[in-house]
Amino acid sequence: MKIFTYDHITFPLSAGHRFPVEKYRLLRQRITADTGLANAELRVPSPAAVFHLRKAHTADYVDRVLNGRLTPDQIRRIGLPWSPELVERVRCSVGATTAVCRIALREGIALSLGGGTHHACRSEGQGFCVFNDVMVALRVMQAEGRLRRALVVDCDVHQGNGTAEIASGDNSIFTFSIHAEKNFPYRKFPSDLDIGLPDKTGDEAYLAALHTGLESAMALARPELVVYLAGADVHEGDRLGRLALTQAGIGTRDRLVLARCRQAGVPVAVTMAGGYGIDIHETVNIQFQTVQIALEDIISPGSLQSE
Repeated sequence: MKIFTYDHITFPLSAGHRFPVEKYRLLRQRITADTGLANAELRVPSPAAVFHLRKAHTADYVDRVLNGRLTPDQIRRIGLPWSPELVERVRCSVGATTAVCRIALREGIALSLGGGTHHACRSEGQGFCVFNDVMVALRVMQAEGRLRRALVVDCDVHQGNGTAEIASGDNSIFTFSIHAEKNFPYRKFPSDLDIGLPDKTGDEAYLAALHTGLESAMALARPELVVYLAGADVHEGDRLGRLALTQAGIGTRDRLVLARCRQAGVPVAVTMAGGYGIDIHETVNIQFQTVQIALEDIISPGSLQSE
């Protein structure tokens, strides 16, 4: 399995800004130290091309990000200070998801150790999200003639408002978000299918709702590729989450999504999305579990293989 990582690019952060990004370095270290992941191949992505970014974002917004011309209000909405290193990192994040989609279409599954920046809209970033890697990647796949229809399965605890906004009016990309209804963003842009859940939903009710939503989304989207946002922030120990899933429940969630894609014969590109544990090592453990489950999916009988 190809795994893309870009944690080598660091940028200046205060202590208050550090927790959204530190997990990437720790997750990569955990993967490289684990001898059980010998079948996984770590790769470093190339930065996304500017004309790729403009397939999902306005030219003005892209230029402002690249050239450091964001307004103070735009920077406040993103929640991260601008720097050239930040620009390089987010371009590599988009490049990783784009590469993951290409490889998934060829080999059945691939994974990014980041991505899932689903709050980034056409003309602004929000909530630690500068560019919307998923929408850029899918538009690039379509432009390259690799893909007609896609499904975004967003299991981050927050609703995927940016993905929904960029994909609005585009019947070729179906957006499905299952999230905490009372969580950020408080003004949600409607996805093609939204399931907003109450606080403290827990494993059983969450998994039942996900099963129902996933069946509907697969039937309506008829996708040739699924992009799966495997957010760890649904965990009971997450400082920004509210759904109170256990780590075991999150593992069942991952297996449910991947098994449904395999059953339908649809390739899947996995991104890690959010994770903000009170104990950062809990977040790393959950996302490492997702990597392990994805690896199980490609070596288990009946999994998708390249022709």
